[in-house]
Amino acid sequence: MDLKEIMAIAGKPGLYKMVAQAKNGLIVESVIDQKRLQAFSHDKISSLEEISIFTESGDKPLREILAGFHEKLEGKAAPDFKNDNDKLKTFFAEMLPDYDKERVYVSHMQKIVSWYNLLLEHNLLDFSQPAEEPAADETVTEEPKGEAAEPEAKPE
Repeated sequence: MDLKEIMAIAGKPGLYKMVAQAKNGLIVESVIDQKRLQAFSHDKISSLEEISIFTESGDKPLREILAGFHEKLEGKAAPDFKNDNDKLKTFFAEMLPDYDKERVYVSHMQKIVSWYNLLLEHNLLDFSQPAEEPAADETVTEEPKGEAAEPEAKPE
């Protein structure tokens, strides 16, 4: 799952895939009905890769939360908690026991559960780890083949 390409746009329901860049925004396609629209630069657009949830031990990326949901629900959809905030809080506490109860609101929980179900329904969940590239300081350099450079003589 490449969450960089999946967007949430404030004021618009559902999730969107980035299709192309436009002069003054992005062209996105709805995950639900595949309709394309332009998201303007003044819209609040968030890539799911950038989103994290407050926990008692720090922020936890959405990718890890969705992976936890997928594992604990054994690849099945999460239940729908329409108008039952207490059951939603209980469910969320089972899925993410250390979430920050003061800074994570019911509306956040509803979004995450609905996003998980939407991504699952449209086969956009892939938890295989991308191949990591070596860090710049781990790069191996080879000695040039041929004659070794002689050390400079120190004047005495």
